[in-house]
Formats: sequence, C-alpha cells, structure tokens
Amino acid sequence: MKLSQLTEDINIVRLEADPELEVSGISYDSRKVKRGDAFVAISGFETDGYKYIPSAIANGAAVIICDRAPQEDIPYVLVENCRYALAIMSKNYFGAPAESMKVIGITGTNGKTTTTYLLKHLLEHTLGAKVGLVGTNGNMIGDEFIHTERTTPESFELQQLFREMADAGCTHVVMEVSSHSLVLNRVAGIRFAVGAFTNLTQDHLDFHHTMQAYAEAKAKLFGVCGVGCINADDAWSGVMTKDAKCDLLRYSADGNDAELTAKNIKFMPSAVEFRAQFKGESADVRLAIPGKFSVYNALNTIAIGLALGISLSDCAEAMSSAHGVKGRMEVVPTDGDYTILIDYAHTPDALENALKALKAVTKERVVVLFGCGGDRDRTKRPIMGGIAADNADFVIVTSDNPRTEEPQAIVDEILCGLEGKSTPHIAICDRVEAIKWAIDNHRPNDVILLAGKGHEDYQVVGHEKHHMDEREIVAEHIEMRNKK
Repeated sequence: MKLSQLTEDINIVRLEADPELEVSGISYDSRKVKRGDAFVAISGFETDGYKYIPSAIANGAAVIICDRAPQEDIPYVLVENCRYALAIMSKNYFGAPAESMKVIGITGTNGKTTTTYLLKHLLEHTLGAKVGLVGTNGNMIGDEFIHTERTTPESFELQQLFREMADAGCTHVVMEVSSHSLVLNRVAGIRFAVGAFTNLTQDHLDFHHTMQAYAEAKAKLFGVCGVGCINADDAWSGVMTKDAKCDLLRYSADGNDAELTAKNIKFMPSAVEFRAQFKGESADVRLAIPGKFSVYNALNTIAIGLALGISLSDCAEAMSSAHGVKGRMEVVPTDGDYTILIDYAHTPDALENALKALKAVTKERVVVLFGCGGDRDRTKRPIMGGIAADNADFVIVTSDNPRTEEPQAIVDEILCGLEGKSTPHIAICDRVEAIKWAIDNHRPNDVILLAGKGHEDYQVVGHEKHHMDEREIVAEHIEMRNKK
C-alpha cells in the first residue's frame, strides 16, 4: 500500500517521505517490525516509542510515523497524535472493515460484558445475524472464541479483528468500549450504529484521576454514534448526553423520564421479571439472571434492539431464552446444601449490587470472599471493605491480582474499611487457601460469593500470570474432602 493511501484522513504536520513509498505493513512495537513496515512511535504507559526508532530502523522500517522529528536519517511523517494516526492507518490498511457491519459499542463501569452477550443472543435470535463480539471475557466471531488481553484491543489488532469478522460474514459487531480506548484513540475512525451507557461508579481513577474525567471519557462515545441508549437512572447520565451528537433513547427502572421503562419488577432467586413499556406498547420480560442490575442489562439490550429496528415483542421474547455469562453470578457445583457463585464484581458498586441481590433471595448467610487488584486505584479498597461488611453476613478478605504490590499491604487497606463494623470477618492472603477455608467452614444453606476474578482463570503476581481457575479450585477441594 502506498504511504499516501495509508495516511489518508490523518492531519499531517510535516511530510518528509515520498507519498508513493510502498509500505508493506504497520507496527507499533519495534521488536515486531518487518522490512518495509511503517513504525508508529506511540507513547505507552511505561515507555515512549520514540526511544525505539533506532531499533525499528535496524529491523527494516521503511518510514517512521512520529510526533517529533527523528534524529535518524529516515523518511518520516510528523503527525499531531501518534495513537490517532495508528488507528486511522490501521483502518486504511485493513480496508475499513467496520463500514460493512453495524457496530454497537457499550460503555460504562458495570454491565458491559453481560449486555454484549445478551445483545449477541438477541441479534442471532431475532435477525439470524452472524455477530462478532469484542469484550473482557474474550472475542468471538460467530461461535468461535478468541482469547484477549484487553477489554478493547489496540487499534491495529481491533481493525485486524474487524477484517476477520467481515471476511467471516459477520453483519453486526457488539463490543465493550472502555474509557481507556476512548481516551487513547483505540476506537478512532469507527462510526458506531448504536452506543450504549450502562452506569458509572468508581473505577480506573489511577488513570483518570477524577470521576468527572472518567465520565467525560465515556461520553466521547456519544459523539461518534448514530443512536445513544442511556441509563436515565444513573447520576452521570447528564454528562453522557450533554454534548451528544446522536439521537437518544433513554431507559429507566426507577420511574425517571425515559422512552423505555420497566414496570412491575419482580425479583426471584434465579431470575427477574418486569413489564417493558415503549411508545404505548408493552411486553413481559423474563431474564434468568437474578438481581436489579439484570433489569438494567435487559433494558439496555432491549433499547439497543429497538434502536436497530427490532420490535419490542421480539426483544422481550429473546430475553426469555438468554443465559448467563461466565463469571457473572456463575453457579459452581458443590457437594452439599450450600451454594457457591463466581462473579467479576471488582468495583464498589458492582460488589454492593451483587451482595444486595443475594441478600434479597438468601434465607441464611451470605458469605463474600474478595480482594482488590494491585497497582490500581487504592482509594476503593477500604470502601469495598465497608460495603462487604454492610451487605454480607461474613467477610473473607484475600488477594486478587496483587501485581507488583505486597498482597498483605492490599489486604490491610481493605481491612481499614471493616474497622468498627460488627460483621465477622477473616483475612487469608492466599486466595486458594481462602477459598478452601470458605468451603470447609460453610454452614447449611450458606451462599458463598467469590468476587473479583469472574471469568479470569489466572492470577497476576509481579508481572507474571499464573494459572488459577476458581472453578477448578472448588472442584478439586470438594473432591479431596469427599475422599477423606
């Protein structure tokens, strides 16, 4: 591809290269540069790609895309923003694959993953569509599952994935859109048919620093979509809609002004039921995932379906055949009269919602086991400790992904939130041992919530990932108990 084609629609500050130069590929990692590639010198969280220009040249880079003129004698293109340039170049390189599909983006703190899976099911069920999915649990092309490292991949990998989806015959893509991806231009150049907002609670303040900045990052989605589906009950919904450049479809379960509403909500141990109302029509909805958050996930999914032209009755009918998502209130087999659930709840709001949902349908104790991630927002640790104490009957504080922090130091910060609380608790740093302790010390009819890891089958210690699947831990320990 000619350099001029590759850099089309990019604001070029200075061109010090032949526009007719043939470029064979794109790389933003100097170690992966191949002869004839364009090397994009993006800045990472820990280093600056500009430093690796000599390495990229040594590996055969034909041209450098940068925001500062390189010292080396090599053709280069000076741009305002390297991350934006990478996104647009990647789009051009792969032939703008997203333009042949309807792309639906879902942003918010909690509920993104469940909503993407519900929406994938709705589109397949009502339209017979082949759907691509991009999310925290992994990526999917139809029924094919692909593991991933990020909620929203870097722009080059994202556009490459879109190309694979389009070539495989996908007509729709549903994707989680993280605040990082919006700020760091990973989704630049994508026009979303529909954008959806779930909610906003404390998370990622190590990156955004303030809730206002976090909200404004999420709101960027509604400047690049056709229709915005907004949770009218969330306190930050006004920020989402303030500068929105799209049509809006609001949904509410609390009686706020909205086009789509939920009435007559009923909560059960294994499901929620409500009556959905939209423009004078109504339909009964049942979703086999308990908790009020499931009402919102269902409403959000239905709102997106309506925005895409699917009838309310068809949306409601699709919800009745939808199933839960791995790591989201996932039931794990046990050996007795107690229940173990695995949930990804790793924010204050998500933990509170999960515990309140369980308390509403549990006659005996709700036991919660959780930790907090290392090298992440420290301020939420005591908050989550307090939430656990206020909403559970017994609390087990343990490790999550400690990363480069000492697990005991993280546990101690969580325990600060339990000071002065009457709720009994124990701290066991080793998460495997903590899970075993919870099983060994259960009481009849206890509900044990293993919170924080969800779909993850690993633990990050230092910079290394170690295999750790809570399902396997539970199964192996129960088997050992039964052999005694």
